[in-house]
Amino acid sequence: MFAYIGSFTTSRNAVKERDGHGKGISVYRIDQLTGAWTLIQVFDAIPNPGFLSLDRRHRFLYAAHGISAEISAYSIDKQTGRLEFRNSQPTGGNNSPHLTINPTNCYVVLANGPGVAVFPINKDGSLAPFSDMVVPPGEPGPYRFEQKGPHPHQVLFDITGRFIVAPDKGVDKVHVYRLDTSSGKLVANDRLSVKSRYGAGPRHVAFHPTKPLTYVINELDSTVTAYNWDSDRGELRPVQVIPTTPTTFTGDNTGAEIAVAPSGNFVYGSNRGHNSIVIFSVDQSTGMLDPICWEATQGEWPRFFALDPSGNLLYVANQYSDSIVVFRIDHKTGKLTSTGRIVETGTPSCIVFAHY
Repeated sequence: MFAYIGSFTTSRNAVKERDGHGKGISVYRIDQLTGAWTLIQVFDAIPNPGFLSLDRRHRFLYAAHGISAEISAYSIDKQTGRLEFRNSQPTGGNNSPHLTINPTNCYVVLANGPGVAVFPINKDGSLAPFSDMVVPPGEPGPYRFEQKGPHPHQVLFDITGRFIVAPDKGVDKVHVYRLDTSSGKLVANDRLSVKSRYGAGPRHVAFHPTKPLTYVINELDSTVTAYNWDSDRGELRPVQVIPTTPTTFTGDNTGAEIAVAPSGNFVYGSNRGHNSIVIFSVDQSTGMLDPICWEATQGEWPRFFALDPSGNLLYVANQYSDSIVVFRIDHKTGKLTSTGRIVETGTPSCIVFAHY
């Protein structure tokens, strides 16, 4: 199995005003018997490859670049895991935080800073210029620095592949789109997009694997919103808002990543400041969440985490500590236990796995 690690690389990150220690996209081979990581390549062509995504067949890798106006494409050697640069394209925006690939591997959809852009994928995995870009409507939230205007922070296809959900940190709204695959154009479900709490800053979304439930982690007020999800209409209906930090915590915090366990019984969210992973149980009849516990991430600023393909391990990217910490998941309780393995890598911001 191979792991691809995105990172921030610039000496001054204009968003957080701190140094980036990353070297680019780091490629590791993971020994699935021992869990050992071996570095096999660092690809440093374009600065700040902050978020990565693989096509559905793990042939190509695409990178969204922070503090940049580029998106880049790479092919993967399935034997060695090494990357080969295909091309890059201008994004039509700046500081892109996220991207995803449509179910038929025909388009990359990018949160490009102020909006959402669509890039056709050529047969060799390279990207054509964007076929569409939309800037969603909405009034900025109360935070002058973080909410200057529209800023979709993620784009994610729902389980059916028919709809794209885009949490917008800038205008406190979760947008819903459809992708017309014949034209590469986005069709907005404006009447079905949903307003978040004022100043919530919706950041990332995760879908329940089997039930019509969706969860959004809100960055700025450190909460999770649970929604009922109508996959026929692409409609979100909020049912709960719950804090991601303990009631006893009084420090500064922002929510970052969210994921639903493959069983659908647990939801995980990361806290930057409290430096923890919150573990919620899921009421299977209502979809509502109840906190079980908080597991310290053994590092600072857990911007990202990912479950491995087996669903047995959870990998936390501690951005400010230059580390990835590996936890084992108890499938009965949802709780995390440290494996003792810590991978040192500069300013990690994303982890994706390719398994051949």
